[in-house]
Amino acid sequence: MTETLETLEPIQKTCPNCTAIIVDNFCSSCGQKKYKRIDRKYVIDELQYTLLHTNKGLFYSIKKILQNPGKTAREFIEGNRVNHYKPVLLVFILSGISTFISYKILGITEVMTAYYNSENMDLNAKLNADIMSFLASYNSIFMLLLVPLFAITTKIAFRKWGQNYYEHIVMNCYIVSCYTLSSMILVFPILFFTRDNPQVFFKITQISLLLIPIILFWFFKGFYANHSTKRIILRVLAIIGLTLLGYILVIILTAIGFGIYVALANPEALKDFAPKK
Repeated sequence: MTETLETLEPIQKTCPNCTAIIVDNFCSSCGQKKYKRIDRKYVIDELQYTLLHTNKGLFYSIKKILQNPGKTAREFIEGNRVNHYKPVLLVFILSGISTFISYKILGITEVMTAYYNSENMDLNAKLNADIMSFLASYNSIFMLLLVPLFAITTKIAFRKWGQNYYEHIVMNCYIVSCYTLSSMILVFPILFFTRDNPQVFFKITQISLLLIPIILFWFFKGFYANHSTKRIILRVLAIIGLTLLGYILVIILTAIGFGIYVALANPEALKDFAPKK
């Protein structure tokens, strides 16, 4: 027993990677974690981190976001990150959970298809259902792709308030996460009990968009706690305006692109628009 302890003693104090002396839990030279014998707790921690990838930070970040998303984002940006989950990965995971609930529990595809049929949109019902299924399959990726675009609008609105563009990306990760959590907590239960009534279901999904300006104000009031409410409201309105402008621009570009695609796929259709001699 004494020999075993003597054998382990140098390993506990010396880094097994670079042989430097370890004073704390990590090697100050290469970052290697201090030696710890593999036991049941070690295996459980590894499974938790590898399979669930929560590592306790996920639930901590969710709790802090629900308490004050703006303050939580500010703490992370200013360097208090040890207990927090990675914000980009947080968006991905929460979006995936939201998608699973929407399509496996709420049955949103079937409900919305029934709504389109009831509104005499028979020709578009299957198309809309297919589009929704496609978006559902890649929802997490789409949300991540939208974050840099949202960051442009918030950076413009708060361009003189101290944060760079990449910090605004992190801020928008917290905003999207807060919106996703709020939807799952406040909106999804109502949708669950109204899923047999497509008209009401559809109205609720529209009304739930009102959460966006509320969450924007709540977030930025917490992030910029020293600024007045009036200044925050004006910049939130600017963000909404810029987002709508960008949305209209995307629709116009999409329409132009679709028109070009149709023209190239069916050149005969252009004869009707050719000038007559």
